[in-house]
Parts: sequence; structure tokens; C-alpha cells
Amino acid sequence: MKVAYYAPMPPARTGVADYAAALLAALRRHGAVEPHARGGDVALYHLGNNQLHREIYRRALEQPGVVVLHDAVLHHFFLGALSRPAYIDEFVYNYGEWHRALAHDLWRARANSGFDRRYFDYPMLKRIAERSRALVVHNPAAARMVRQHAPGAAVIEIPHLFAPPELPAAWEAIRMRHSLGVPAHEFLFGVFGYLRESKRLFAILRAFHRLRQSRPDARLLIAGPFVSSDLERAAAPLLAGPGILRLPYLAERDFWRAAMAVDACINLRYPAAGETSGIAIRLMGVAKPVLLTAGEENSRYSATACLRVEPGLVEEDSLWHNMFLLLSVKECAGEIGLRASGHIVERHQAVQIAQQYWDTLCAFR
Repeated sequence: MKVAYYAPMPPARTGVADYAAALLAALRRHGAVEPHARGGDVALYHLGNNQLHREIYRRALEQPGVVVLHDAVLHHFFLGALSRPAYIDEFVYNYGEWHRALAHDLWRARANSGFDRRYFDYPMLKRIAERSRALVVHNPAAARMVRQHAPGAAVIEIPHLFAPPELPAAWEAIRMRHSLGVPAHEFLFGVFGYLRESKRLFAILRAFHRLRQSRPDARLLIAGPFVSSDLERAAAPLLAGPGILRLPYLAERDFWRAAMAVDACINLRYPAAGETSGIAIRLMGVAKPVLLTAGEENSRYSATACLRVEPGLVEEDSLWHNMFLLLSVKECAGEIGLRASGHIVERHQAVQIAQQYWDTLCAFR
């Protein structure tokens, strides 16, 4: 069997590209898998919600195959890819003529799409779900969203892949902490990846400020670029607070130096887009405790393999309590990290994930 493979690939600055490269290498142990191949028996398309996927989406509609939904909310993709009339028509195609007025309102207010819950409540999946031979998702929330748009669609849940990295030497992580001015006895939290509204940065910064009042040995590293200058300006006063450290976008090797230097990772998502965070998988895989938003997207993780933060009105308090726990109970972070690593080894290793993909491709070629 020959598989045509469509995905953004490194050096594209996206987690989907890293995932696609790792999966491509693993799938090639099973058979012929070629990027952009012509005349394959089946095509595998990787879709996310940014404009790197515009041509992939178009091709997936024209030549249906198996689609991997890295984001189960494609609404933001359409806001960037379509004109106003085309966006409104697409929204009506998904939700009916009686929602045309809502589509007009959402287009006018699209500057708020990063945090307005309405854009996450309307994933706009119907067309791709109806056309594809099958859709691969990584969690129950994404599976539910697809079935709501296309009850007859073939939906296969495959856990997010973890490809063990070539980790930096221990001295490199120590040097990273030293360069950041973080002594060995202090506890370093880390936030990684693109900084957008749904990553709850303001709640994180407020909870950290509160934590520092009683635990001045806490530090917080914010590593990654802002998706908008408006968000960066709004966050600037909080980022200037004591104990907060900043790094820009990190290339792969530098990412792992920083990842190994932190004591815990904060990886919140709200509103969620049906995505499974690749950053969370990577940090858990190397035995770091990760604080995640409680929800359907993260429901497959063992209860003892991560720390869950309740969204909504209690979010800040929930986050503070979990951060305080990690600082106060000496063995807690290490124990959760080891359980996280065990969970990833059991369910997310590249060999077993590639086998599930290959079985799916064979079934729907």
C-alpha cells in the first residue's frame, strides 16, 4: 500500500509539523508513505486551524482520504481563509439558514475570536467530516464534535504520538537555569508555545503573583511568542512582576533545554478547541508534572499522571492551590512526573500509535 502524506513539516513553527515528521518516520516502517505523492492508495491529511493547512484542506475535499484533526474547531481557520460572503455561506452550510444572522455577527466581531466562547462552540466541521473516508482524533471531545456535525462519519480516536527526543545532557539544563538566574533550590514553572488568549496567561500570571507573596522561591518562565501585539501589550505590566522570566520562540534543541530546566509545566486551554496539546504530551513524556485544564480533551490521562485545573470562576484559585501543592510537598512533583511518564509510555509511544494509524489507513484505502 502506498500512502500520500499531506502535512506542514519542519522547519514550520508549529506543533503539527513536529508531530507529522515523527509520525511519517514511524509509518515508513510499515510501508510506502510519501509526502505529496501522486497515485497513492490512500491519502493522510493533517488539519489544524491555521493557514498552513489551507491547501491541505482544499485537497482533502477534492480527493477524500483519512484526515487527522489536530484541532476539532476549524472556525478560526475559516475566519482567516475565507472572504466575508464565503464565511457566511460556510457557516450556514454547517448550521442552517436560521443561523445566517449569527454568522454576520460573528464575522463583524471576529477580532474577539481568540477568547469569545461562541467561536469555539461552532467548530464548522460538517464539510470535511462528510467528505472524508475517516477522521482521526486524539480525544473524546474531538470525537464528539465530529459526530455532532456528521453522525455517519467514521471517527477513530488514536492517542497523540510521543516521539522520545534526544534529550540534552543534565549540565545543559543546569546551565539554562543558571542563565535564567534560577538557583537549584527554587521551583521553576514553565509555560511553553504560542501565547494566545485561550492559554489563560492572565490567570496564570495573577495566580503566580499571589503565590509569590507566600513563596518567594517560586519562579515562572514564559517561553514563546505572542500571537498578537495587542495581547502582548496587555500582558506587559503583569510580565514585569517579580520572579517572571521571558524567552522568545525556542528552536527544538533550546526547547528541550528549557523543558528539562523547569520543575513543572502549566499548559491550560480554555475555551478548548478539541485539541490534545503536543507540549503537554512532550513534557509528561520526560517525567515533568503538567497542570492541565480539567475537561473532556484531557479526560484520557490517568488521574494521578497530571494536575487538573478547574476552568471558569474557580480557575485562578484552582491553579494557585495546585502550584502551592507542588512547592509545599517535596516529593509531589517528582512522583507525578514519574506517573506521567509511565502513562505516556503505556499509551502514546510512536510504535503503537503508528500501528493504529496503519490499520486505519488499510481499512479506509
